[in-house]
Amino acid sequence: MIPQDSIVALATPSGAGAIAVIRISGEDAITIGNSVFRSIKNKDLTTQKTHTLHLGHIMDDSKTLDEVLVSIFKGPNSYTGENTIEISCHGSTYIQQQIIQLLLREGCRMADPGEFTLRAFLNGKLDLSQAEAVADLISSDNEASHQIAMQQMRGGFSNEIAKLREELLNFASLIELELDFAEEDVEFADRTQFHELLNRIEFVLKRLIDSFAVGNVIKNGIPVAIVGEPNVGKSTLLNALLNEERAIVSEIAGTTRDTIEDELVIGGIGFRFIDTAGIRETEDVVESIGIRKTFEKIEQAQVVVFLFDSSEFKVSGLKLKVELEKIKNQFPLKPLVIIGNKADKLEENEIVNLKSEIPEILLISAKEKLGVEDLKNQLLSFVNTGALRNNETIVTNTRHYDSLLKALDEIQKVKFGLETNLSSDLMALDIKEALYHFGMITGQVTNDELLGNIFANFCIGK
Repeated sequence: MIPQDSIVALATPSGAGAIAVIRISGEDAITIGNSVFRSIKNKDLTTQKTHTLHLGHIMDDSKTLDEVLVSIFKGPNSYTGENTIEISCHGSTYIQQQIIQLLLREGCRMADPGEFTLRAFLNGKLDLSQAEAVADLISSDNEASHQIAMQQMRGGFSNEIAKLREELLNFASLIELELDFAEEDVEFADRTQFHELLNRIEFVLKRLIDSFAVGNVIKNGIPVAIVGEPNVGKSTLLNALLNEERAIVSEIAGTTRDTIEDELVIGGIGFRFIDTAGIRETEDVVESIGIRKTFEKIEQAQVVVFLFDSSEFKVSGLKLKVELEKIKNQFPLKPLVIIGNKADKLEENEIVNLKSEIPEILLISAKEKLGVEDLKNQLLSFVNTGALRNNETIVTNTRHYDSLLKALDEIQKVKFGLETNLSSDLMALDIKEALYHFGMITGQVTNDELLGNIFANFCIGK
């Protein structure tokens, strides 16, 4: 049921600033706004055209609260599909609260989290996947996540799902029609075309499901654990990557006793670097806890950077190889980048020897910031950005991913039923289930609990 009352909320971040925007939406939004607004040209907001701006003052009886600009958006040509006004006032927190409290007294109520976008969905301005993309767009903190959210908000993902659902629905209707004429034993749905459609739907669903692996890391960032023995330059490397003194650097071994994390955007992709405690045998209780945490962070990371002091390879090469094998055996599926640090101290023959011993090695000098860009490029190579460059649909939402998996399962059941001449009535049940899961993505099938869970994660005012 679409609510009819008028809601109000601060649409800009809370706190003092140059300006703040207060948003009102609902059937009586313009009337309520007009009751507290005095135009400098004596305009009546209720008679003004949509998408217009008006200068004036917000008045609490005879008291002037602020000079403001009021924007008018008349439904259905507004974000929510309802009458909407936005009051641009000065950014004092006192002024913001005074205006909001005045509007509450005039008949508004405070908006719930995401209620403006919920109303846009209920009024058919957005489908559910587009509405969820609004939250992703607000939280995007790198180029790639922004690009995906924009593509989804424009309807790229939902359009692809809607087309498949429509074609499947057409065949479902024909099969349902066959059930009405069961005694005549006729076929309205061309089985060959239906099989081709199921193959195409299966192909698209598998591609979308596979894209989640890329989408998930783009949306949440790729955790990278920097590991190695104490005093090999892990903290120096973190500082070099971030281009700031984020971690304490010392000649004393075991300085880093806990994990330090920070984020960096490389090529539009977010990476979360984790500087860990040095791995070594120690009787220090606190350092031992840090080393245990290191292995926990390796478990959580998607990429492991193993750093060692290349100038000490002659002395500790055998020990190093044992450590490398230990990490490879313990985490065989994780990409491992082997880095020889302090390469500026090496002679040419030592470099040749190192590369022959460890062909995949990347030589750098974190202190001198040599080879750091090569490391960034190698990390970027672990992310398949081809789909992103080609503007393909990429799934980032766990709820969508779950619905796609369930839809694929039902489509494969329908396909099996078609190949084994399953009766039309049983096949129709599997098709309905597939249609249900498609509808869950775009919001053609919803319930109050689902909507509550989705919009509870929005900020108030959006």
